[in-house]
Amino acid sequence: MRPTSGLYLLREFWAESLSMKDLVVSVADIDAENAVRGILSRHLALGIRPITFDVYRNTGRDGGSRARGEKLLKTFINTHSHALLTFDLHGSGRDDRPREAVEAEMEAKLETSGWGRRAAAGIFDPEVEAWIWSDSPHVDTILGWADRQPALREWLLEQGDLLRGSQKPPDPKNAYLKALRTVRKRKSAALFLQLAERVSLDRCHDPAFLKLKSTLRGWFPPEA
Repeated sequence: MRPTSGLYLLREFWAESLSMKDLVVSVADIDAENAVRGILSRHLALGIRPITFDVYRNTGRDGGSRARGEKLLKTFINTHSHALLTFDLHGSGRDDRPREAVEAEMEAKLETSGWGRRAAAGIFDPEVEAWIWSDSPHVDTILGWADRQPALREWLLEQGDLLRGSQKPPDPKNAYLKALRTVRKRKSAALFLQLAERVSLDRCHDPAFLKLKSTLRGWFPPEA
C-alpha cells in the first residue's frame, strides 16, 4: 500500500513544490507570445530573479482569450506558482470599457477559478504594439529606420501618426505597419522578439507594461 504517514505526505508536498514552474502566461497571438518570451528572458532588466515559465496561445485571439483565458490557465494551477492572462483591449469585446476595469474583471475570474491571489491580468491598450513605441534607438534599427532622415518618431509626427509630447501613437498597430511598409520591411513576429530582447525596459511607459513589471517584481524579487 502507498504510505500515508505525515512524513511521507510532507516529502510529497516538497517534491511537487520543487517541480513547479514559476509562471504560466496566456497570450492571444504569436506577436504577443514573442514579446512576452523576450521580456521574461531579461530578468535583470525586469528587476526579478531568473524564473521558469511557459507561454501558451489561446484560441480565438483577443476575444477568445478574454472569454476563455481563465479556463486555459486553470489547467496549470498545480504545475505553476503564478499566472498571467494577457490580450489586446481592441478586439476583445470590451473595447468600450477602461483597461483597468477589464483587468479587474479578468482577475476576479482567475481568483475564483482557483488561482486566488497568485494570478494577474495585463491588458494591452489598445494593442500589444503599444509596447513597441519606446524612445529607444533600437526601435528605429529593428524596424529598418537606422540612419534614415527624418528619424522614425519625427516621421510619425510629420505623418500625423504621433502627437507631439505623446509617448506612443494613438493607433500603435497602424503606425507599426505603416513604418514597415515605408521601408519595405516584411512584417514578422520575430520583430517582437528582437524588440523585447533589446529595447530598454526602463524606457517603456505603457501602463499595462508598468503594471506587469511591478507584479513580477512582487512575485519574483531579485535574489539577495
